[in-house]
Amino acid sequence: MKKINLTATAAFGLEAVVKREAQSLGFEDINVTDGRINFKGDFSSLIRANLKLRSADRILWVLSEFEAESFEELFQGVKKIDWQEILPMDANFIITGKSVKSKLSSVPACQSVAQKAVIEKLKTKYKIMNFPKTGTVYKIQAAFLNNKVTISLDTSGEALHKRGYRQTQFTAPIKETLAAALIDLSYYKKDRILLDPTCGSGTIAIEAAMRSRNIAPGLSRKFVSESWDIIDKKLWKEERAKAYSEIEFNFMPQIYASDIDARAIEAAKHNARLAGVDDCIYFENKALNDVKLPGEYGVCICNPPYAERMGELEQTEELYKDIGRLFADEKTWSVYVITSHEGFEKLYGKRADKKRKLFNGNVKTDYYQFFGQRPPKSII
Repeated sequence: MKKINLTATAAFGLEAVVKREAQSLGFEDINVTDGRINFKGDFSSLIRANLKLRSADRILWVLSEFEAESFEELFQGVKKIDWQEILPMDANFIITGKSVKSKLSSVPACQSVAQKAVIEKLKTKYKIMNFPKTGTVYKIQAAFLNNKVTISLDTSGEALHKRGYRQTQFTAPIKETLAAALIDLSYYKKDRILLDPTCGSGTIAIEAAMRSRNIAPGLSRKFVSESWDIIDKKLWKEERAKAYSEIEFNFMPQIYASDIDARAIEAAKHNARLAGVDDCIYFENKALNDVKLPGEYGVCICNPPYAERMGELEQTEELYKDIGRLFADEKTWSVYVITSHEGFEKLYGKRADKKRKLFNGNVKTDYYQFFGQRPPKSII
């Protein structure tokens, strides 16, 4: 099968996480730049990346890269691509763009030039003047950086954090892709206890359960490239069937999630049912002060309310103190907290063993990591 160039985009700080995922899926020639994990594969790789990457934002099929400092160079570079082999006559192709440190800085003008180039190439096959654009969507991205142009097709459609299970949301939910990354950056393994005492709509707990059972995150949703003629529908069926066969239905992880708001717990339970993991997450409606640790050598991962969205700084800071009190004398627990509050360590009562800068949406945060004792090998 013909090799193609692919890119998994990722939020700032998560590139290394997505790279490890790409390596585990057997992708070739992996290299990383800011926000982009590039690799080579084929159409099966494209499908597998969409279905299985947990922390990537979307998967791009990179069609061409070239230098362009003028509109003529842009036109010729886009026209060289074999659009007539990719786009059907009625393709609803949409061109988006962004420009950074490039002479061609007017994105609307670049979009117009690129569209003319695509149409000129399509005319060589279809012999018509006007293209209806009534068919399947093809989102073409034209990215300009230091006068280098990258032309890609978005193969995902909706962003990959939209797994399909979170139909019931709660205040300021964390993206599924970020939740998956927080788990990957922790000591959590499927045989250990996981606790989220501020679970909201349950995203962290659900992502942990799906990972523990090896449920592909994209298995229950559709992707825009599923309807493209150039990719054999049989490949989609084969990759979905393989992903389904790899699920460990009988594995029962120990995952506990609680929240002070009863509405949040009901939302979390509903989301867990949709994700197919409601039988292995223990949800409870309780205040953090009432939480009892369910065992030893556990991992706590939580995204507690931030002051910016709570509106009540004192309540937020008291909650952070409660988290610290819960784990103050627990040497066997590892605790991971993501928050934008710069004074979190003082409120928690201890300096973190490690911090990692991440973005939760547009909010700059730190991922505070407090390492507990590792469990004996006999119980890992």
